Amino acid sequence: MFADKIKQLREQNNLLQRQLSAALEIDNGLYSKIERGERRAKREQVVKLAEILKVDQEELLTLWLADQVYTVVKGENNANKVLNVVQENMVEYGKK
Repeated sequence: MFADKIKQLREQNNLLQRQLSAALEIDNGLYSKIERGERRAKREQVVKLAEILKVDQEELLTLWLADQVYTVVKGENNANKVLNVVQENMVEYGKK
């Protein structure tokens, strides 16, 4: 989700991977892996990407975090049940 979005935004902004890797102060190969979904970006890199790609920071952070959650629950038979429990608890904790 996150990887696809940053690739789409990079292309829309007519930027090269090397331009983004330079702005993030990381190796081009590492950025390429992030864009392919093979490596996770750091939170501060997501914030910087949102600024560079001219997109709402919250949108990218949401996709970034969703990818992390997906990585943990993918392949689990009860993944939907687990996510529902988390959602219910988020609502409950939000009330306190």
